[in-house]
Amino acid sequence: MSFSDRSSGRRRTAHAARTALGASALALTLLTTAACGPDNSSADTAVTAGAGAGAAPNIGLPANLEDLKKWKFDDWEKWAKDYALPAAAKGFWTLDKLLKAKPNEPLPPPPAPPAAPPAAPAQPTQAPAQPSQPSQPSQPAKPSQPAQPGQPTPPGAPTAPATASGKPPAGQPTQPGHPTPPPSAPKPSNTQQPASQAPAPPAAPAQPTQAPAQPSQPPAQPAQPTQAPAQPTQAPAQPAQPPAQPAQPAQPADNGNDPLPKTVNAQPLPHPYTKVAVHGKLFADAPGSGAEAAAGLSHYQCSATVVADPAHPGKSNLVWTAGHCIHQGKGGKYFSNISFIPAFNSAGALSGGKQAEEAQYAPLGIWNATQAVTSPQWKAEGGDGGSPATQYDFAIIRVQPGEGGKSLEETVGGAVPVWFNAPREQLNVTEYGYPAAPPFDGMELNRCESGRPTRLSYDPARPPMLAIGCTMTGGSSGGGWLAVKDGQPALVSNVSVGQHTGDPKFQAGPYLDDVAAGAFDFISKKG
Repeated sequence: MSFSDRSSGRRRTAHAARTALGASALALTLLTTAACGPDNSSADTAVTAGAGAGAAPNIGLPANLEDLKKWKFDDWEKWAKDYALPAAAKGFWTLDKLLKAKPNEPLPPPPAPPAAPPAAPAQPTQAPAQPSQPSQPSQPAKPSQPAQPGQPTPPGAPTAPATASGKPPAGQPTQPGHPTPPPSAPKPSNTQQPASQAPAPPAAPAQPTQAPAQPSQPPAQPAQPTQAPAQPTQAPAQPAQPPAQPAQPAQPADNGNDPLPKTVNAQPLPHPYTKVAVHGKLFADAPGSGAEAAAGLSHYQCSATVVADPAHPGKSNLVWTAGHCIHQGKGGKYFSNISFIPAFNSAGALSGGKQAEEAQYAPLGIWNATQAVTSPQWKAEGGDGGSPATQYDFAIIRVQPGEGGKSLEETVGGAVPVWFNAPREQLNVTEYGYPAAPPFDGMELNRCESGRPTRLSYDPARPPMLAIGCTMTGGSSGGGWLAVKDGQPALVSNVSVGQHTGDPKFQAGPYLDDVAAGAFDFISKKG
């Protein structure tokens, strides 16, 4: 074989290798692109609060909460592909099933926040000790000191005070919401030294009669500025303490928890429920097991509220409730036969153990759900016990229109708007629900006028829940929390967590932020 043949063969081999390498790179690029953002995978992964730290592989969900808040309609549609639900068969919810439905219990509250790790007190005490060195500027009468060339080395020393200043003094975590005022510090010496040492350079020309060796001192005096900045860098190290302290509210030592609210006794509303017909009972079947599950299903009851639909003003078919009332959470699926009964038992036909016809206990009809969406956090992380997913434990369902296409809102006589990102300090909450666990029986609509909510949190990196005093029990899950906005009631949360024993008795619901707004916008536009 000639040299030219071998060269030609090598060129063909190299070209083939480059072609294969290019194809591999293209395939890798397409694979990486396909993994970004929501996809059509059936698996859900946890949505972490941090920027991907400890995040599970991205299979349909973003790695952090901030990305999730930015989801658009198309993103929600790709993720919430199972939002469509089969409607319950007509007549499915008989009175016998309704009365046997078990109250869906609010989830247990988080454990008491662990004590904050004690801050090392020794280091903060060193920082104030070092600023005492800048007191040297009070000796400006010694211009010969700047001639020491070895002093400019201290600029590396301020790193120790900077580290120490980032740790709060011991005891400070007891008031995370009210940072302890920084200790008073002497004024930075960089505003004092130049004023006292500036006249020093003219002092050298005052001795021109000395030997020429003296002029070597003026060059040494310019070293004063180098020494002066060296010392001021130590003084600013102490003012660095105040900036470190305001950052504490971002990760409070109380882990996002206020003292628990005081107990507020639930009060039954008088019959009929004409003026509060937006509130009602939600029934659903969850997968069950054993003899108590008929055909593999179990009957459950919750509470819910009719909310206004921006895409269909005056004709809403949307109902707000808790995520755990319609979806099992991590590894689970949506419940079936989800139906809403507004103004349940409005006339008191079932009160006191009485029997009644459907037209009496469901005067506004039984409305079957055909669509549902909950938060990605609840769907990916939720479970039987409390967890950070509870801070996003909400859901919205869409029900079938009534006869002749009449909407739920038109039938009920109104709907309440949802107030997203409501300022906590402006909230004065009233909770509505149908508690069914003892001492209640689920037949009466109750109300807790609970006032301003406090904070309750599983994960301080997520928005703290709203917590209120209320004695309602299981069955009140999903019940609407209303507050006044612009003179009208608006929904600001729903029952998710509850403590029904001991004192205080309280309940908590998710803070409805941009994630809740995104889910609501999605299902509103899907109708």
